[in-house]
Amino acid sequence: MTPPRSIEALRAELVELLGERGASTDLKARERASVDEATMSPILSDQLPLGLADLVAYPADAEQIAMVVAAATRRRVPITARGKGTGNYGQGIPLRGGLILDTTRARAVVEVGDGVITAEAGAPMVLLEQAAVASGQQLWMYPSTAQSTVGGFLSGGSGGTGSIAHGSNWEGFVVALDVALPGTEPALVHVEGDDARTFVHTYGTAGVIARATVRLEPAQDWRAVYASFPAFEGALAAVRTLRTLEPPPRLVSADRAAVAERLPADPAILAGHASLRAIIDAVALDEASSLVAAAGGSIEDVREGTQRILKVSMLSYNHPIWWLKKNSPGKDYFHVEVGGEALIDRIHEVEAVYPGGMLHIEAAHRFPIGMLVAEYTGAADVYAGYAKLIELGVRVHSPHQFYVDHEVEELLALKERTDPEGLLNPGHLGVPELDVTLPAQSKI
Repeated sequence: MTPPRSIEALRAELVELLGERGASTDLKARERASVDEATMSPILSDQLPLGLADLVAYPADAEQIAMVVAAATRRRVPITARGKGTGNYGQGIPLRGGLILDTTRARAVVEVGDGVITAEAGAPMVLLEQAAVASGQQLWMYPSTAQSTVGGFLSGGSGGTGSIAHGSNWEGFVVALDVALPGTEPALVHVEGDDARTFVHTYGTAGVIARATVRLEPAQDWRAVYASFPAFEGALAAVRTLRTLEPPPRLVSADRAAVAERLPADPAILAGHASLRAIIDAVALDEASSLVAAAGGSIEDVREGTQRILKVSMLSYNHPIWWLKKNSPGKDYFHVEVGGEALIDRIHEVEAVYPGGMLHIEAAHRFPIGMLVAEYTGAADVYAGYAKLIELGVRVHSPHQFYVDHEVEELLALKERTDPEGLLNPGHLGVPELDVTLPAQSKI
C-alpha cells in the first residue's frame, strides 16, 4: 500500500504539470477508473473489486504521459495505464492501488503517411480509421469495440475487424512505438519492428505506450452483409467458405438463433434463424451470395456506409455474448475463447462440453475462432471443460484471468530491463495459485 503522503505529494506535482483538472483523488473518479469489462466473466465478477486506485492522472499528450510516469516513479507509486476501459479480463484494474494513468485526453492523430498512421495513445481506433479513409487508406485492423484507444488495443487487445487478412495485432501491424518507461526523469523510448512488437499485448507491464505508428493499406469499398440460415450448420459452412473470398472479407461472424435473437432488433436478423454478419468487398458480393446460397442460407440485406460497417463490427467477437447476458434476465452466462477447425467439424461435441453450450464463431487468419457460451454453474465446472475441449482438438484461452499469458518468458526478460522495480501494472504478470494451466499448443 502506498503511503498517503506519497499520494498527496504526487497529486500536487501532477497538478503543477497537468493543471487543476489533470489529476484527481476524488473517490468517484478513482472508482470509475478502477474497473473495466471484467464483469463479462462471472469468475472474475465474484472477485471484484480487485483493486482501487489512489489517484487518477489525465495527461494530454505523449510527453505528458512520460512526465506522469517519471513523477510516479520518483515516489515509487504503482502505475496502471488505461484507455477506455473496454478490456474484458480485468487487465486495467489497479491490483495494488497507486496511480491510474488515463490516456483518453492524449487523442491526437499526429500524422497520416503512405501506409502508416501515427497517433497518441488515447486516440480512438475509429478516429484513426476516419483519418485513414480521408487519405484513401484504411487500417489493417481495429477491435470490435472501435471506440477503444489505440494504446488500449495494442496493450490489451489482440485482433478484430481485419484479422482475417492480417492476424493478431502483434503480427506486423505495429510499425513503431514511443514508450514511457519508469525513471526519475521523463523518458520516451522510440522502438520499431520487433522491438516494438515486444510491448504489444503486455497490459502495460513493461512500458506505457504513449504514441503508436500502425499500418494502413489502400481503402476498399466495403459492404455490410447480413445472411440467415435455417440451421446453424449452414452458417458454419458459410464461415468456412466466405473466408476464402478474394479479396478476403474484413469480418465474418455467426451465431445460433438463440444468441442472434438477443442482439439489437434488426429486420435482417430473422427470428428462429442462425445469423451471419460479414464485411465484404463490393467486388466479391456476387461470389459471397453464391457461397451463402450453397450453404443453405439467404442474403437478407447488403448495406454501405461507415456507420453500417461499424455496426457489424460491434456485433462480433465478445459483443454477442455481452448482448446475450444483457438480454437474458435471471440467467448468468460465461464464455470460453476457443479456436480450430474442430469448431466446425465437431460442433455438436464442442457445444456438448457444457450443458446448453452455444458457439459464437468468427472467421480468422489461420483457423476459425469463437466464444463457447453456456449458463454459469461455477468456476470448477468451467475449468473442467478445458481438458475436454482440448481432447476434441480445440484450442482454448481462458478469459477468466487478469494476467498476461502471451509470450511470458520474453516479457519477463523485457520487464527486467524496463521496470526492475515492478511499478508497472503490478499483479498482472505471473500466474495466480488458482490458474488452470493449459498446454501451450492448445492456446489460441
